[in-house]
Amino acid sequence: MNQAIPPSVATLPDGDRAVAMGRQVLEIEATAVAALGRRLDRAFSAAVAMILDSRGRVVVSGIGKSGHIARKLAATFASTGTPAYFVHAAEAVHGDLGMITRDDVLIAISNSGENDELLTIVPLVKRLGGKLIAITGNESSSLAHEADIHLDARVDQEACPLNLAPTASTTAALALGDALAVALLDARGFGAEDFARSHPGGSLGRKLLTHVSDVMNTALPTLPESAMVPAALAAMTRGGMGMVVALDATERISGIFTDGDLRRAMERLGDLRATPVSAVMTRGPRSIGPRRLAVEAVEMMESLRINQLLVTDDSGRLCGALNMHDLFRAKVV
Repeated sequence: MNQAIPPSVATLPDGDRAVAMGRQVLEIEATAVAALGRRLDRAFSAAVAMILDSRGRVVVSGIGKSGHIARKLAATFASTGTPAYFVHAAEAVHGDLGMITRDDVLIAISNSGENDELLTIVPLVKRLGGKLIAITGNESSSLAHEADIHLDARVDQEACPLNLAPTASTTAALALGDALAVALLDARGFGAEDFARSHPGGSLGRKLLTHVSDVMNTALPTLPESAMVPAALAAMTRGGMGMVVALDATERISGIFTDGDLRRAMERLGDLRATPVSAVMTRGPRSIGPRRLAVEAVEMMESLRINQLLVTDDSGRLCGALNMHDLFRAKVV
């Protein structure tokens, strides 16, 4: 092994050698991916067009390390708007070939392009009428010749010091497949809401699918702006939101009176028992619409450094309120 490792690395102490080897691997793989970009040509756009024109699904197949890449790419396609699934090349010749139809596009991944299992199923898929996109590291290979479209994923060397273990070649195939998935996403006009529908679980789905109306409080403490501060304190305590909304004579929002307003007023005026809320409230409070995403409310509250945010309808009428605790409970933050 040491003969394949540069002398400058082989003589380093163990800890330094590990870092140097890690850097070398990353540099080799980064170089391989960068070379893909320079080689990308009309075959890539033809592959995008073929998948867009297909009435079926994308079937991604491979074996060994290429099989692992194929499985990941199928998941990426499916989550970004291109219906896809993985078929193991070895299982395909023992019955799973029946999962593929004439309307499908098969993406076959093999660095050598000479994998026996793939070369067994390819003629059968083509006989059905299915289309074939091959991702290989050898444009002269049997698989490349059989393909309707060949995508060149060759690398100059593997990152393995023996130049044997699939490393740079699998990274190149993965990057090329990701590029194809993202180009399809763009061509389909696949947006954030579409992505959210494919990822309803976890924090990603919550951030992209949770609207202000889903988490806002609608039982709000309100009172006339002419009310005195003691009445506002009582309403604030009952509401449990750390604020009360002051309304004018037409029942429209006049201002908001918060814990912070109370502290500042006490420091400035002292005794507030005979003080109307209108004298110490915050006028023109910020608000957000109920159809906006909850994550937008978080961004607004953080940028303004506030803990409460009113929710108003299109006419400016009060319909709810948020505080940061609501957003924490909804796991949007």
